[in-house]
Amino acid sequence: MSKRKIFFVVLALAVVLALGLTACQKATPAPTQAPSGGEEATEAPTEAPAQSSEPIIIGTTDKVTDLDPANAYDFHTWEIFHNTMDTLLHYKPGTTDLEPGLAESYDVSDDGLEYTFHLRQGLKFNDGTPFNADAVKWSIDRVFKIQGDPNWLVTSFVDHVEVVDEYTVKFVLKKAVNYFPLLVATYPYAPVSPNCYPADEIASDSTCGGIGPYKIDKWVRDVEMDLVANPNWYGEPPKTSNIIIKYFADATTMRLALENGEIDVATKSLNPTDYADLKSNPDIQVVEGPGAQIRYIVFNVKMAPFDNKLVREAISYAVDRQAIVDKAFQGTHEPLYSMVPMGMWSHIDAFPKRDLEKAKELLQEAGYSEDNPMEIDLWWTPTHYGDTESDVASLVKAALEETGMIKVNLQSAEWATYTEQFGSMGMFLLGWYPDYIDPDNYTYPFAASDASDDIGCNYASEKMDELFQQEQSATDLRGDARKQVFEEIQKLWAEDVPTLPLTQGKLMVAARKNISGIVLDPVMLNHYFLLEKTK
Repeated sequence: MSKRKIFFVVLALAVVLALGLTACQKATPAPTQAPSGGEEATEAPTEAPAQSSEPIIIGTTDKVTDLDPANAYDFHTWEIFHNTMDTLLHYKPGTTDLEPGLAESYDVSDDGLEYTFHLRQGLKFNDGTPFNADAVKWSIDRVFKIQGDPNWLVTSFVDHVEVVDEYTVKFVLKKAVNYFPLLVATYPYAPVSPNCYPADEIASDSTCGGIGPYKIDKWVRDVEMDLVANPNWYGEPPKTSNIIIKYFADATTMRLALENGEIDVATKSLNPTDYADLKSNPDIQVVEGPGAQIRYIVFNVKMAPFDNKLVREAISYAVDRQAIVDKAFQGTHEPLYSMVPMGMWSHIDAFPKRDLEKAKELLQEAGYSEDNPMEIDLWWTPTHYGDTESDVASLVKAALEETGMIKVNLQSAEWATYTEQFGSMGMFLLGWYPDYIDPDNYTYPFAASDASDDIGCNYASEKMDELFQQEQSATDLRGDARKQVFEEIQKLWAEDVPTLPLTQGKLMVAARKNISGIVLDPVMLNHYFLLEKTK
């Protein structure tokens, strides 16, 4: 069976970056040649550039759930992994292009069912255990055993892993999936030391890490995490040798810490009004870039009255996205009319603009009137998405009640309880950050028959499943045929309304003026290893 050798994979998805980006880290060692459309990497410098010894302090209101890549499935924890735990392939900072990580190259079988990775040699995990094919297989087998929250990124696609030799490992897939390299860049695929993590138990408090530009030196949960440069890192050394992350209970306290110089960077998340105010502070810079996070409403399509498509359609016409953008997010979000983000390849505006009269017509057709209004609960969670969530819920309520035929009762629950209630809530607010940068990640997990019940939607459509099969098996990841399929998916989505897209957020980071190296991209993980402080 013939195979094609891929030395340097560039899966350039059409997310247009409007931000002027600062210098990015290059992969080392460089491949011999990049295919058309990519840029050639260069050999690593023979002498490492000088590192700044003064620590950079980053503030966040996010929390680390646990430090086990087999179980962690939240954005901030993945950001920690991004800086401490490399994957076989990873995104080049400032782009949506993949480049070699812990694997130097890989082969793909002609039928697309086997991916064989050729690993970097001579690397060690932070505990001194050698990195090799056995460690990669052990790590993936562990994901299968633990069945943690992000396991589907592995178990839905991978049948098994084989060790070919000490530095060659083969992934055998259940079905050909054209975006499998994007999955390999997610953190359930991150290799970990077999001598540091238990084989079949979650290690929530482990600071062993994997192999990354930094390693974790100290962690006090919800208080502080200290990262130090990894002297055994194969790539360019981090610009700053020590990163300190401080965890804040609220955005107001974090903003004061930034203004007072107690922290150097504030990320995820300040209040929308904070960014506007900080732009006038001569000591602060506000860096803004295109984001790929979206906000949306989920309908449980098996629960009345949301089992009636007319009701879901009516709500899609009644919701006022612009009011949410202006009043809740203060312009840090934009109205979104598809589950596929704006700027991403294949996006179309599939959902209708606001039309109250159309909403009223549909509600009347569904049997409701001002004398017989529909009473529904709208659920939201108060802290997981920041301080704006109550405003979003109130604005959705106001827009729907403007029809005169809907009465909305607002209900809230903290995140842990909220997620346990998936399947029992009829209508609720959620947000989505990308696992991998492809339209499939914004569609398949929500509307595939074998996936939608995970978020409490319970939507199933043979036609939608057929479209997913077509896009996942297309040979050209960015070909016209696959693009047309995604357009059909978005149109069918707007007809059936299993979920309702609301807004798309921008990336916002505030920092002291003497901080450089802030690189924002749709992957949305901050690159600590590029940050540098000038005196």
